Amino acid sequence: MTDLYTAVVDISEAALDPATALDFVSDPRFGGIDIFIGKVREHNLGRIVTGISYDLFEPLALRTFEAIDARARAEIGGPMKLYIAHAKGDLRIGDVAVIVAAGTPHRDEAFRACRLAIEAVKHEAPIWKQEHYIDGDSAWSEGCSLCDEQREAEHAATLRGDVHDHSH
Repeated sequence: MTDLYTAVVDISEAALDPATALDFVSDPRFGGIDIFIGKVREHNLGRIVTGISYDLFEPLALRTFEAIDARARAEIGGPMKLYIAHAKGDLRIGDVAVIVAAGTPHRDEAFRACRLAIEAVKHEAPIWKQEHYIDGDSAWSEGCSLCDEQREAEHAATLRGDVHDHSH
């Protein structure tokens, strides 16, 4: 059995399942498990989002996920199980878009591996996201190439009261 699971899941055929990820990274050797679940949210940059379409080149995405695993293993060291799965197709608000889970002997390694993997997926994987808005408009996300600009725009929108801050 391998210590890596990667997948691209067509949302019209199946949903991403966090329980499957948790089962995969669970191991009697591991006391630390971390999981990141990315879901479609109802707003972005002050606009009301009604859904997201993900498109990707699956062979290249899976190869990128494998490279991310190799980098995480080199950085974390020791035994580790890693699960990376991303949805493709048309997702609604609240649908799970991505799951990254890491199992390691201790929590610090699990946190670091999970963080490294999700950040690499967001920054490096050939996945294109198109947001659909309540006014009928749609736009392709420029992704993390503009992370700092996006964070600043989200912060400014929150300060203006354009979006509800779910800090509770």
